[in-house]
Order: sequence, then C-alpha cells, then structure tokens
Amino acid sequence: MTTSPSAAQLNARKHFTSSILLWVRTDQPRQTGMDYWKGPHSGIISATPGLEEYRQIHLAEHNPGLWPVTDGVQTSIPVDRKIDGVAEVTFRSALSPLKGRKQTRLAYKDEINVFRRTLLYIGPPNSSRWYDVAGPKQTVGARALVYLRRRDGVSAAEFRTFVNKQLAPALARTGALKELRTQTFLPWIEKLWNTPNVAHDNPDDQRFHASLILGFTDTEARDAFFTGNVIENLSRQLTPLASAIHAYDVTAALSYVKDGDILPRYED
Repeated sequence: MTTSPSAAQLNARKHFTSSILLWVRTDQPRQTGMDYWKGPHSGIISATPGLEEYRQIHLAEHNPGLWPVTDGVQTSIPVDRKIDGVAEVTFRSALSPLKGRKQTRLAYKDEINVFRRTLLYIGPPNSSRWYDVAGPKQTVGARALVYLRRRDGVSAAEFRTFVNKQLAPALARTGALKELRTQTFLPWIEKLWNTPNVAHDNPDDQRFHASLILGFTDTEARDAFFTGNVIENLSRQLTPLASAIHAYDVTAALSYVKDGDILPRYED
C-alpha cells in the first residue's frame, strides 16, 4: 500500500520558474516543428547561464482534455487555443535572468523558425514548488499538465493560497502521484516575452493563473486517476475558484539542464 503524506508532512522545494506556452507553426508538418524545438532550439536555451533546470514538456497532438466534465467549469480544451508544448525553465537565483540576456536574444531571433505563438508565464521567486511524493527509485511513466484559470471574483491571493495549502496536499494524499509540481503566476504581461514576428495574443478570458505537473507510474495509473472517484472530490474543491481546468496529455518531458548542469543528451 502506498503511504500518502499528510499536509503537515508534505515537503516542497521552492523554486523560481518560468513557463513558456508554445504553438508550433502550421505552415509545415507539426512534427517538423516539434523536432526543431527538441533539437536546434533546445541548444540555445540550454546554453543560458544561471539555469537550475530546463525541461521541454511535449504535448499530444490530440488533446481534448483529460479532466472529466464538471458543471460550471471549462474542461474541454478549445481547439484554437490548444498548446503544443511548454518550455519549463527554472533559474538558480532571482538574478539569473539577467545573466542569460545574450542567449535570450538568440532565442528571440530563433522563435520564428519554429513557433507561431509564445506566451510567457512566471511567478515570483519561490512560487514554483516541487513536492516529494515518490521514493528515489520510483520513475514517472506518464504525466498530465494541468492549467487553471481563476474564476472572476476570486482574488489572486486567495487562489494562490488554495493551490499551495489545499490543492497540492489533496493531490499528494491521493497516493497516485510519482511527481507533483505546482506554479502560481504573476499577472501576464506581453512585454516580458515580446519576441518579433511571433504572436502573443492572450485575451483576459483565456489567461491562466496556475499550473500542475502530475506524474504517474504509467498511462494506466493516469487514466485511472482521471476516471476514478478521487477526481470528483478534487473537482468539488476546484469549482468555486476555477473557471477552467485544462488537463493535457504529456507525451514527453525532456530534461536538457538538470541540477545546474547541461546534460550530454536530454533525459526523458
């Protein structure tokens, strides 16, 4: 039997992380863009000084939404806003982004080669949290990436507190997860990542306010999680605060920088 941590026992490592939501160009085969991102573009980002970790979260082409239908909440992912992947960049310190300005300029210029839209979400230092929910020998065989949109009338502070103090412990207590990461975001500002010749349209009613990475032993365990009774309880907790829950099927989570070191080859 898997032992689930209580809220008091739940250990979290706090980080400074940004997530760049990515849509590949549609004037070429989707796989061509995904391969370019995985190859040449990854080298530009990996060489950025001051990174603690750099992961590419590749999402399935067919992604209607894993979260079950929930009254009053958008759980079906709109086709016209469906994300292709996410660049998950974790910095070693709050000053690290300043050290990487040269590589960032190269990334700016290269985006047009692969992406049609990019959106940068970031939180303050220590707002990204990685939870210890698995033993050192347990591996992740399947993942889901969940984006949450705050309901109108719910304050940013209330939403952050809910994610960190209620939702994360509730997820950990399920005993189903082998990986749990959360991010809560600052208000989205286009000028923070206003790359040339790439779209950055992000209407108010389409913006997100938090994300979750959920890791499972395998796809069977992931499917059981999203179709079982536990998801009903989580939905009841989320409904008063979230107007949208978009749960993506993750096909790969590729690490290029880990513990501050550039890997000779990405790790999946």
